[in-house]
Amino acid sequence: MKKFIAEFIGTLWLVLGGCGSAVLAAGYPDLGIGFVGVSLAFGLTVVTMAYAIGHISGCHLNPAVSIGLWIGGRFDASELLTYILAQVLGALTGAGILYVIVMGNADFNGVGTFAANGYGDFSPGGFNMLSAFVTEVVMTFMFLIVILGATHSKAPKGFAGLAIGLALTLIHLISIPVTNTSVNPARSTSQAFFATEGEALSQLWLFWVAPILGAVLAGFTYKFISPEKK
Repeated sequence: MKKFIAEFIGTLWLVLGGCGSAVLAAGYPDLGIGFVGVSLAFGLTVVTMAYAIGHISGCHLNPAVSIGLWIGGRFDASELLTYILAQVLGALTGAGILYVIVMGNADFNGVGTFAANGYGDFSPGGFNMLSAFVTEVVMTFMFLIVILGATHSKAPKGFAGLAIGLALTLIHLISIPVTNTSVNPARSTSQAFFATEGEALSQLWLFWVAPILGAVLAGFTYKFISPEKK
């Protein structure tokens, strides 16, 4: 239960901090934080939560991460569904809080795409489904390689949270124009649920399949190149 609560709170913060910055601050007139600001916001949510709840749950905040760690031999399969449920519920709660905040704007007339992920007409840069799929697979693969490496028993101690947060920042800098950056099925689900414009729900399958595929490939790869000795 403590791990469930930690993952719930952590994923809530990821969505509220990352997607909240995209919805509330990215396009703000004159002082908007833009793609760089949103990228940093997502990275900072992971850094802050890594040191806040990492000792409780491992700070996965992402179904793809949990699956990749399981494949890589770092996570018990018996806890997998519990973690994924906590992450999805936390993400939905974070999106719900953001929705309530957005509704309070004097000019509110709907939340629009709500920082949801998409491809084709709903890609920020107009990238097609293949581009989106490749991007999400490769970005999640690299994210898990960083996570598995930074948390390895032989890695320098105390720096994993920083390395992982910076990796997520870099991933967003690369891929926001392509898909609005998912690499996290829980984050994609939460925004698709509330979005009032676009085809977020009909395209949501890609943002489950591609990140999980990338995570599985990374889990097998890192387990091969640098297995943990038990």
